[in-house]
Amino acid sequence: MHLDVQDLRNFYYRSTLGRAAQKAVRDQMLRMWPEAKGQTVVGFGFAVPLLRPYLEEARRVTGLMPGPQGVMPWPAGLPNVSVLCQETAWPLETGHVDKLVLLHGLETSEQPSALLEECFRVLGPGGRALFIVPNRAGLWSRSDATPFGYGRPYTLRQLEAQLKRHSFLPERHATALYQPPSDRRFWRKTASFWESAGLRFSMVLAGGVLMVEATKRVQASSGPGLREAIRRPLNALDGLGSPKPEVKPA
Repeated sequence: MHLDVQDLRNFYYRSTLGRAAQKAVRDQMLRMWPEAKGQTVVGFGFAVPLLRPYLEEARRVTGLMPGPQGVMPWPAGLPNVSVLCQETAWPLETGHVDKLVLLHGLETSEQPSALLEECFRVLGPGGRALFIVPNRAGLWSRSDATPFGYGRPYTLRQLEAQLKRHSFLPERHATALYQPPSDRRFWRKTASFWESAGLRFSMVLAGGVLMVEATKRVQASSGPGLREAIRRPLNALDGLGSPKPEVKPA
């Protein structure tokens, strides 16, 4: 089930640990997507902490928050772009989203298949989706002191397999949140060290979240199509016989 929006807001905006987690995940996202000039950017779940860098250059930024979670106005001090919506029926046109970010959306959904179908529907040609979920091998999924300790954690293989079943093509992946999920002063002071060390030694250290970038997989038609129709054209006069010249009397 989805977490309450008040708990998510308090974690990301009012706690030292939450602000550190926000920065680590957002920095990794910006390495993958450094800009979104003139594009439509949408976040689902509680992805708004990651979307602020795109507000100035994107054509449109929208934060979708599911009904069971609740909604809060965002961004502070600017016109609101957050919307309360049904989990599997978004108020968006089909095929118009260039960048889609899911944070605290997939792992807490009670209808993950229907949710992924909605992601596929709104993503446009050439669009990209970024699915951010708790890493089953990381420390953050084992602690209920953070939002990453709720819902279903994933392994990379599990997440990619689920995306492929719903016609997504995983393109690349990354991990983040190598710092321990602790408010203790020592861990907060060394957070940047753990994040930079994790990026260099990701094969040894397990990050707290998995981030998989995917595109829509559209298969070409396997039927005979137009070539067969041209090879055997339809003749509307079949069966009427060939015309014969009329014989006039002498």
